[in-house]
Amino acid sequence: MDDKVTNLRRNSQEAQNYFEKILAFTLGPVELKTLMEENEVTLLDVRRAEDYEISHIPGAVSIPKDEIADNIDKLSKDNITVVYCYNQQCHLGAKAALILADYGYPVMLLDGGFQVWKEDFRYVVT
Repeated sequence: MDDKVTNLRRNSQEAQNYFEKILAFTLGPVELKTLMEENEVTLLDVRRAEDYEISHIPGAVSIPKDEIADNIDKLSKDNITVVYCYNQQCHLGAKAALILADYGYPVMLLDGGFQVWKEDFRYVVT
């Protein structure tokens, strides 16, 4: 194994920095559900519009990832925008979150995306 990686793994300060960032910018379905009940987030579905129409998390706004820059005015900077896409392997959510951060929006990413919400936690979908 690469010495740099091995040394990094033994650096508890680097681990602390890394995990603080994970906790600051990602959340799971249980935390999201709580924030939704408290009306503290804007939920953004960045999947294809056709997939949103089939099923989505209640209260989510649909703006496919490639259309975010043209529709940025539909979002508010007052709440944290939580972005989700299809599943853990989908990077549309991370790419969309980066775009929102570039525009100055507070943003988080739903770990596991729609799949975790629907299949693993079996929360309500619309």
